[in-house]
Amino acid sequence: MAPQKSSTNGNWDPLLLISQIVSMQTLHYLTLCILVPPLLTIFAEPISLNYEGGASNIGMIMDWREMAGRSTVSRTADANLWNNYRWAWRGGKKVGFGSDNVQWDGTIDPVRGWIIAICWVVACSADIYYVFMLIRRPRLILDFALTLVFNHLVLTTYYSASIPTSLFYYAILLGGAGLTVVISEQLCVKREMREGLKVNVLRPEEEAALVDEMELGNLRRD
Repeated sequence: MAPQKSSTNGNWDPLLLISQIVSMQTLHYLTLCILVPPLLTIFAEPISLNYEGGASNIGMIMDWREMAGRSTVSRTADANLWNNYRWAWRGGKKVGFGSDNVQWDGTIDPVRGWIIAICWVVACSADIYYVFMLIRRPRLILDFALTLVFNHLVLTTYYSASIPTSLFYYAILLGGAGLTVVISEQLCVKREMREGLKVNVLRPEEEAALVDEMELGNLRRD
C-alpha cells in the first residue's frame, strides 16, 4: 500500500496553511481589541480621542496614522478651523457633530500613538504563545510572522486609503515581528529537542508483536 500523504510529513497542505494564517491574524486583532480601548480610555487625551471616533473606534487598530501620531481629520483650506474640527470623524468621514461647549484645537495627542504601539508589541508577545501552539514547526515561524505584517499593511492601506509612510510605524511592526520570531523559534526548537530525546519503553508483549511485524514485513519483501 502506498504511504498516505500527511502535512506532518512535510507535504504542502493549503487548507491547513490558510486556516493557520486566519487564526493567527484573528487572534492578533482580538488581543489588540482587548488591550487598546481600555488603555486609551485611561491614558489618552479624551477630547481629541472622542472627535476621532472614541477608544473603541476600529481605526485605532486598523488606521496606521493613529499609531504614527498623524491626524485622520480632513481639512479644507478655506474653512474655519473650529467649524472643521467640531465634527466627529471616523475613517476620514464625518460621523457626528460635536458640542458647542467642547472645543478641540486640532492638536494631535502624542500619548495615543505610544499606547497603540505598546499594545501592538504586547500583542506580538501574545503571538509567541499562539505560534507555539498553532504553528509548532520552527521553520515556518518567520513566514507566518511576515505574513501577519504583510496582511496588516494591506488592510491598513485599504482602510486609511493611503500607504503607510511613517518610519516609527514600520519600526514597531518589524520589531514586534522580530520579537515573535526570535522567542517562539527558540521555544519550538526546545520542544522538538525534548520530544526527540524521549525513549518509549515497550512492554514485553508489545516488543514481541513489533518483532513479529518486522519479520513478516521482511518475508513479504522476499
